[in-house]
Amino acid sequence: MIRGYLFVIVMLGMLASMMNKVASRMPEAAESSRAGAVETAPSTDSGAVEARDFQASYGNSSDGAVRLERNGDGHFYADVQINGAYVHALVDTGATAIALSREDARSAGVATSIGMPEVIGRGADGDVHGEIVMLDSVTLGGKSVQQMPAVVLNAGEQSLLGQVFLSKFDSVEIRGDTMVLR
Repeated sequence: MIRGYLFVIVMLGMLASMMNKVASRMPEAAESSRAGAVETAPSTDSGAVEARDFQASYGNSSDGAVRLERNGDGHFYADVQINGAYVHALVDTGATAIALSREDARSAGVATSIGMPEVIGRGADGDVHGEIVMLDSVTLGGKSVQQMPAVVLNAGEQSLLGQVFLSKFDSVEIRGDTMVLR
């Protein structure tokens, strides 16, 4: 049953990654998809990056709700803290788990094997490789959850924030171009 959920997550991640690649080839879509992204710059020879000029992709209201505005590509994104590192994630109400790209997992200090030999699902191109991991913390707005399960995908560039975290909010509501997490 868990493998079935992971298969769905992987497929959604692959779809989001493909959509992101297509959108990045169109000048207007590429500009709008970069809104709220974390700007990074190399800091040392170790390959580490440091976040600077971070702009949150959400707004906190006086009632503690997190408000996300729909991006130009039609999706909702959030700059979520994973293990203290900012990750620009697609908020996917149809995904069960949190799925991280290899790069985002690395920036959040999540250790993975080099080859990621474990098959966690099947896609149109065959086996999907990745690893199941445990995140120390996931934070969005005022909501912080410890010990969250996630999947790190061997392929794909877009991380997803799924129901395993969204279910920690009392409600997830979409009205027009605004998603409200309470």
